[in-house]
Amino acid sequence: MCRLVDELDKKILRIHLGLVLAEILCLAGFAFELSRALSGNALSWAYVFEWPLFGGYAFYMWRRFVADEQRVETGAGELASTHPGAGDVAAQAALDDYNEYLRRVHEKPTEFSAMPNSRQR
Repeated sequence: MCRLVDELDKKILRIHLGLVLAEILCLAGFAFELSRALSGNALSWAYVFEWPLFGGYAFYMWRRFVADEQRVETGAGELASTHPGAGDVAAQAALDDYNEYLRRVHEKPTEFSAMPNSRQR
């Protein structure tokens, strides 16, 4: 268990490091494009507003990645706990009935299957 915690801590630390590097890159890009825009390059004004959006997106993804890792750490990400109707006998019976219906539908020959140029599935 201790080793698992260490691995999860390493993953979260890597996610934090990724955010720091992304924000440094976005801040540097913003400063570079702002200096170009102020010196007369009109196209750089678009990039001046684009780099903060990239930084915001990096922050958004950081929050999602950290939440996903914490969900895995607490065990809330397991299939059995999040699958709707897990263990529900009535839902399983309905699913079995539907699968049987699909099997019967696909067994029936259609009028197109007798045509010479029809594709076989």
